[in-house]
This record gives sequence, structure tokens and C-alpha cells, in this order.
Amino acid sequence: MIWVETLVNGILYGGLYGLLGVGLALIVGVMRVVNLSHGEFIVLSAFIGVSLVGAVPWVHPLVLIVPVAVIAFALGFGLQAVLINRVVTRPDPFAAILLTFGVAVVMRNLMVEVFGADPRNLPAGRLAQASAGVFGLHVGVLPIIILALSIVLFTGLQLILTRTRFGRIVRATADHRDVVRLMGVNPGRVYNVVMGLSLALASVAGMLLAMRSSFTPYSGVERLLISFEVVVLGGLGTFWGAMLGGITLGVAELVGLRFDTNAGPLYAHLLFLIGVLLRPNGLFRVRG
Repeated sequence: MIWVETLVNGILYGGLYGLLGVGLALIVGVMRVVNLSHGEFIVLSAFIGVSLVGAVPWVHPLVLIVPVAVIAFALGFGLQAVLINRVVTRPDPFAAILLTFGVAVVMRNLMVEVFGADPRNLPAGRLAQASAGVFGLHVGVLPIIILALSIVLFTGLQLILTRTRFGRIVRATADHRDVVRLMGVNPGRVYNVVMGLSLALASVAGMLLAMRSSFTPYSGVERLLISFEVVVLGGLGTFWGAMLGGITLGVAELVGLRFDTNAGPLYAHLLFLIGVLLRPNGLFRVRG
């Protein structure tokens, strides 16, 4: 039963990992850009959540996810409109990557200046300790809520991209940026909204992860690493692949901790390395 509990908890934890990476997968799939400031925005969202909890302590952090996501959407929209759109169309593929790296460095130092370097976390109250019995297993209520919310957000994103007019525009822009201009579509405006959605999803993941572990302004690198591994394992630009990649990493990490309590995420990183060697296009990407 211990191994069954480990597997279940790994799946629940992996749902959060998948949510960390889906925003990055969206950017990679639409703009072919790796946003190296993705981890810093995840951490910034957690700091914004901590500030809101301090301002309205009677409101549960789960409720504050909504205003934090709105703020993150606005930041992503502005970042894309003011900075990234200036370089995303250049033939040099490293221009946007270097720009987002610079943004990440500036954001990290600004967060140290404003919030300090002490570890923080979002208190989830009684929900953090609550557990439910499922088929004889004791599973935390908060991880179940996190996995359910992740599935809802993944499903919502999939429906937006496949069932709405905006989704068709996004997919057309990703495939033929120059052609959609002939149809009256401004790719820059599409990119603005896509980056806003990406960081809104990242903010949700940042808030949820802050309820489960502490963070500092320097935690962005770790968050980015997990997000990148999720995207690569799942297959670049595939959203449900990102979810499966996150679950795979979550299970590998918790199983590894059973073997070696000092390993941390080592076994998850080893799995990523093996996955890249065996399936460079992603473990769950369908070849076509």
C-alpha cells in the first residue's frame, strides 16, 4: 500500500508540474520562443498572492488565484506588446531568448529588493492538513483539488484553441504568421493575448505550488527547469503531453524519494535525461 500511495501522490503532484509547464508549452507552440522568464513570473505570482493574503487575510488563497491570474495576464500582455514583439519576428532565434533571459535577471533582483530573500509560503489553513480516504488510501484534499483544477484548466485551454474563433486564429498564426496578415489578422496582437494566457496559467501554478512548498526570489530557476522538462518530455507544443510529462516527473520524483530520501528531484532529472536520449521529440508526442 505504501507504493500505491506513492504512485497516487506522484500523480497528484505531477498534475501541478504539468500546470507549471503548460504555459511554456503554449508559447513554444505558438511563437516558437522559449520564455526564460517563465519561472520568475511563477515566483512573482506567488509573491503577489502573499501580498494579497496579507491585505485580505480572511480570504482563502484559492480564491485569490483569480485576481492574481488577472494581474499575470496583464503583465504578460504588456511584456509581449512592449518588448518581445520587437524581436520575435527577427530571423535570429536567439534574440527573444536573450531578451527573456534579461527580463528574468532583472525580475529576480527586483523581487529581492522589494520582498527580501527570506523564504515565504502561502498558508492553506485547515485544507493543507485535510485528508480523504480513497479505497483505503489516505490522500490529501489539497493535492486532489490541485489535480482537479489542473485538469479543468487543461480542458478549458484545449476547448479555447479547438472550438473558438480565437483558437482558430491562434493556430493559423502559429502555422502561417505571414499568411494570416492577408486575412486582416495582426500576429502581434495574437501574441499579446497568448503571452497573457501563458503567464495567467503560470500564476495559477505558482499560487498552488506556494501552498505546498516555500519559495524565494531565487526559486524561479528551479520552476523554469521543471517547466522546461515537462514541455520537452511531453513533446514541444503539446498541451496534454505536458500534463502527462508532469505526471511522469512527479511519480519519478516521489518514487526516487522512497529509495533515497536525500535525492530530492534527482531521479526526475535522470528520467528527463533518459527521455531526451530515447525520444528527442517527447515521450508522448504523436508522430505524424
